[in-house]
Amino acid sequence: MEINELRFLVVEDHGFQRWMAANLLESLGANYVFSASDGREALLMLEGREPPIDVIVTDLDMPGMDGMEFIRHVAVGKYPAALIVASAMDPALVASVEAMARAYGARLLGAIPKPLTAKKLKEAIAGHLVASDVNGHAQPRSFSVEQLAAGLERGEFEPFFQAKIVSNTQATSGAEAVARWRNPQHGIIRPQDFIESMEESSLIDALTEMVVKEAARNCRRWCEAGSDITVSVNLSGKSLHDVSLADRLVKIVGVQGLEPKHLVFEVTESVATGDLGRALENLSRLRMRGFGLSIDDYGTGYSSMERLTRVPFTELKIDQVFVKDAPAQPSSRAMLESSLEMAQKLGILAVAEGVESQAEWDLLKSLGCQLAQGYYIAKPMAASEFLDWLRTKVVGA
Repeated sequence: MEINELRFLVVEDHGFQRWMAANLLESLGANYVFSASDGREALLMLEGREPPIDVIVTDLDMPGMDGMEFIRHVAVGKYPAALIVASAMDPALVASVEAMARAYGARLLGAIPKPLTAKKLKEAIAGHLVASDVNGHAQPRSFSVEQLAAGLERGEFEPFFQAKIVSNTQATSGAEAVARWRNPQHGIIRPQDFIESMEESSLIDALTEMVVKEAARNCRRWCEAGSDITVSVNLSGKSLHDVSLADRLVKIVGVQGLEPKHLVFEVTESVATGDLGRALENLSRLRMRGFGLSIDDYGTGYSSMERLTRVPFTELKIDQVFVKDAPAQPSSRAMLESSLEMAQKLGILAVAEGVESQAEWDLLKSLGCQLAQGYYIAKPMAASEFLDWLRTKVVGA
């Protein structure tokens, strides 16, 4: 999808700034730009619109319905538009609003400090265009349990692989396996469109076992071809409540002939908030068998340090929110630096995820971050593409 195909909505109470934002979007090639003077007017424009708005550029401090209330309504109402916050307010306050938006489940492309420029808008919109290219569809989709089960039965799900590289040498350290669905009608479907439904049904275990099997099989091939790298697989909190999980995964990896040291299981901070005993039993058993354990999205949940003391993690993945904002936002940089220091003191690897720009890449190297992954380095790729990328990789290309 190109920018001239997107539909924009500018929400701004100041008439001149509203006109300026629309004018900047048009200068970038936008053909469809709509405007509203506050959140209430904007919601009326979103309701029932076909085709829907793709990207909203919104101010925060507005009379009537302000930007924060508007963002909440957009998220709760499940409007498909992505959001860009444009504000001259204190950066710490804007960062809080960003966190609020993500907590509500809004798809936030970023926050732009005023005054707006074409360059700032273009960089923010680029995130939406990348998502559209990768997923073939920028808006969330819904599938029934029956459709998902049929797709699994037909073998339509597979792992894609996104590289993790050593920051100071650019050597490939490993890859994260992320599930994709090759849907005959809709093309490549992203995990955001099916993981939640699978977790609510009994399908998540079948998906996990398939991903582990294929990830282990491909990693063994990479090792045999001379690339001594690891592969990471995400584990759902739902799956960790079954105490037989670890033994099943050990058997699957063993059948594929991959040594446990080459496979890392990733869990989010909140994964052990349910049945803690069962989750810890599974994770401890996996670690005892020689697998790596990674805490994913570090810094976005609660009691982060407590999680690190409960589980024998070997890797800490710093959430992309802090990576993205670190070059320009002091609070995010402080979080990034403290996370790196925490990993160093615990003697575990630190991985920065979601690296999308030269500025982020340069900062991570200067701070001594060991590993990094993100679209600046490489997108998630099918297994055959990833093998080709290993031979010819160019970071930042």
